[in-house]
Amino acid sequence: MTTESRFWLLRDSRAAHKQGTEAIAQRQRDRLADMVAFARAHSPYYREHYRTLPDRVTDPTQLPVTSKAELMPWFDDWVTDPAVTLAAVRAFVEDPALIGEKFLGRYTVSTTSGTTGTPGIFLTDQRVLAVTAAVGARTLSSLLNLKDGARIVARGGRIAMVIATGGHFASATAAAALRKNRLRRNRIGVFGVHTPMPELVEALNAFRPAILAPYASMGALLATEQQAGRLHIDPALVILSAEGLPPGEYSRIATAFGAKVRHSYAANECPFLSQSCQHGWLHVNSDWAILEPVDTDHQPVPPGQRSHTVLLTNLANRTQPILRYDLGDSVLLRPDPCPCGDPLPAIQVEGRTADLLTFPTSRGEPVTIAPLTISLTLERLPGVELFQIVHTAPTNLSIRLQPTPGADPEQIWQSVHTEV
Repeated sequence: MTTESRFWLLRDSRAAHKQGTEAIAQRQRDRLADMVAFARAHSPYYREHYRTLPDRVTDPTQLPVTSKAELMPWFDDWVTDPAVTLAAVRAFVEDPALIGEKFLGRYTVSTTSGTTGTPGIFLTDQRVLAVTAAVGARTLSSLLNLKDGARIVARGGRIAMVIATGGHFASATAAAALRKNRLRRNRIGVFGVHTPMPELVEALNAFRPAILAPYASMGALLATEQQAGRLHIDPALVILSAEGLPPGEYSRIATAFGAKVRHSYAANECPFLSQSCQHGWLHVNSDWAILEPVDTDHQPVPPGQRSHTVLLTNLANRTQPILRYDLGDSVLLRPDPCPCGDPLPAIQVEGRTADLLTFPTSRGEPVTIAPLTISLTLERLPGVELFQIVHTAPTNLSIRLQPTPGADPEQIWQSVHTEV
């Protein structure tokens, strides 16, 4: 994608936001029609499944529902680039040395675990990256003022990403790609969520980030460290991702760091899906994504009512089209305009709240950890297809595993006891 087209995306993104709901809806209809036409022409899977549809589709409800479990077995027919095969992509993600590299020189690859069902492999093309950058710039321009910008510049523009490392996770892949840029390398700090808290605090104190970008559960733990006086950083902005938090936690984190706090709801299938406003609502970037709250029969749920699940359509990804894709999350669509004035639809998400794990020490003092530190360890173990972690007692965790076909269960359990 050319520099000129990236500039056009940024300009169009801001124009749609200013022009309001009808302009956004018109872009959505046109882009849906283009995406369906492209998928039909280039994806054998969609060509077969869409053969009875009208020539031009502008209403997503005309499309059949898809899911990760349904699409992954048809991966080679699902993607639109014949050079992409599941075997080749799997070989790519099995090599940790390739994290941040481009598959076939042009695609970013990220993986999902089996915690919510079938493991997934997702490709992000240059168009998706450009759209992500455009809506991200739109968000930051409305969020940050001149004073915030000055604080970020004064701290060297350093960004601390507290994320999962050691795998082709979306955040780790993005961080590795950013650090390959020579001009950005010293401004991007990557800190693993597995790092013991005292070491993590020491490293963040030394790095002095202008922007702190942790998973939400880790952000809550770091706020506690800041309040206790062990962590003493002064970011202008805290950007939380992954799980949600109880509402009061966002204001606590903001107070602890003296910073603006924002969170997002996104997925490997659509990295630019939404961002929060100052009133805590998540605004869907509906000029580039369609999110449909539905019931158990995939019928629309009215605004103000919680859905059983939600269907996602990514209007940017032409390499691996995501069309009426069941994300499995329960959402509530706000029935009235958000008081922040943003014309984009506002939602709340259920089922992604972080449950921090707290254990007593031998002296009876509480120690709290984020569940991600355990789940990400399990994700890295070969032979694990699905797993579940249950906090069964104050000092006990129960782990349930489903091995991949052909794996040795006894060897897997030995690895779990060694690593966890």
